[in-house]
Amino acid sequence: MAVTTTQLIQWKQEKRPIVALTAWDYCFAQLLDEAGVDLILVGDSLGMVALGYETTLPVTLEQMLHHTAAVCRGVKRALVVCDLPFLSYQQNISHAINSAGRVLKETGAQAVKVEGGNPIVAQIVSQLTTFGIPVMGHVGLTPQSVHKIGYKQQGNNPQDAEKIFNEAIALVQAGVFAIILEHIPSELAKKITERIPIPTIGIGAGNFCDGQVLVTADLLGLTEKQPPFANPYVNLRQIITQTVQTYASQIREL
Repeated sequence: MAVTTTQLIQWKQEKRPIVALTAWDYCFAQLLDEAGVDLILVGDSLGMVALGYETTLPVTLEQMLHHTAAVCRGVKRALVVCDLPFLSYQQNISHAINSAGRVLKETGAQAVKVEGGNPIVAQIVSQLTTFGIPVMGHVGLTPQSVHKIGYKQQGNNPQDAEKIFNEAIALVQAGVFAIILEHIPSELAKKITERIPIPTIGIGAGNFCDGQVLVTADLLGLTEKQPPFANPYVNLRQIITQTVQTYASQIREL
């Protein structure tokens, strides 16, 4: 049975941990789905993992539509959520509705994700959910704001922690079905998780969240530079390199 947004909320109530990973193509999506992952995020991190950009900022809506459609073709059970990339939803509400609507119409994804929880974003989220578009929130370290906040841990002082907490509350009130908490102190993540009725999905936010997500390339050791909170479960980069070298050597010896 396919995972739904309401099921994720029910799992929070049942204290059943939610397993999430990212995907950017059909092959990885199929593997993750068959392995039993609950939620597959087509993150704009694909800009760095699959497209070679230095940040997520250059990723376009068209690129997200292309990759999300490929992911959806490989998924039978997991809930697929598509990141709305930089400047695809922040300009105005009508632009956001058009971008999010295209994701649902053209890809097969069941929801979209937006970054931040300031009043403008919260208002946009409220409008999207009013139109029946499920939205996942994202607070803490928000990569689309990299030039303002960098990649360092967020919420380390009382003022910043309160700001992140208030953003999470605003997103809940706007109607999100879940919130990603990225690279914040575990105690702050615990406070948010305990205070809101929807699931929190942590990435570098400790073990108190309702679920966890990682960039799959980080999980598998495929990336050159690992974020400080990602511990690879295997070094596929080394395995693949050695395998290809073995193949190349055999071919050259024929």
